[in-house]
Amino acid sequence: DYDPQALELLQTKKKNLRILKVTEPPKAKTQFRAIDGGLLVQSTDLIDATGDDPNAWKLVSGEPADAETLKDLEFAWRAVRCVKSNAILLAHDSATVGMGQVNRVDSCNLAVERANTLADGTDRTTGSVAASDAFFPFADGAEILINAGVKAIVQPGGSIRDEEVFEAARKAG
Repeated sequence: DYDPQALELLQTKKKNLRILKVTEPPKAKTQFRAIDGGLLVQSTDLIDATGDDPNAWKLVSGEPADAETLKDLEFAWRAVRCVKSNAILLAHDSATVGMGQVNRVDSCNLAVERANTLADGTDRTTGSVAASDAFFPFADGAEILINAGVKAIVQPGGSIRDEEVFEAARKAG
């Protein structure tokens, strides 16, 4: 949906723009995608999956996040699923400030670089939060984010080296 002011802005500033409103998200449980030589069948990404609720998250280091940080973490967690695999997304004040992808380490470096270079020299990394669409296989990716000033990270976990990643976060406070 649209705020009335946003709708008015879209209608007056853009010519030949089709404005659509979706009343409800699709409810199909399965997605199909054609690929060379076959068909990919996968479960539909639920908009409100169980793991999206911060109350279901497990704190593995540090103090519980304050309400503002938790809001940014939830925003980053929901937004990172729209980026391709190996995604790292930095957010602050409910807005994306940087993101990267390729491999986990390059993705962290790229997210930090873009956050800071695309803002006319403003340091947008310090105080931001990060979301990863997959676990950190080693502590190095998390350490890049921590050293750049990221104050909290949300990730699904599941690496055999999770404890090393958690320890890096604990060490950083």
